[in-house]
Amino acid sequence: MLPEFVYKIATFEQWDEALEKGTFDGAPVDLEDGYIHFSTIAQVRETAQKHFAGQDGLMLVKVATGPMARHYKMEASRGGALFPHLYARLPVDNAVIWEEIQLEADGTFRFPDWFADDESRMA
Repeated sequence: MLPEFVYKIATFEQWDEALEKGTFDGAPVDLEDGYIHFSTIAQVRETAQKHFAGQDGLMLVKVATGPMARHYKMEASRGGALFPHLYARLPVDNAVIWEEIQLEADGTFRFPDWFADDESRMA
């Protein structure tokens, strides 16, 4: 089942370009795979560590799925878990909020306060 909200980790440059264009077409891996990779709330932290370890200049984007629901598919990926994939460009108007993910000195990520609030509501 498609969650109400999904999350995308993008670089500052990728998200700035999307804001200028009005659509997010995807990161290089998305363009290569033919869909935009998203994570559910339960998957975001692992996605950050697995695919963005040690990288700064990252933005966490919370996206409402309702407006584009028919273009999302929940598909098996890492460890057989179902991940949301968007088979279309993402209108930036579907983004609810976005904010920097802080890279800490020890290499871990500090997520925005609003994300921690989202997690606590899901617990």
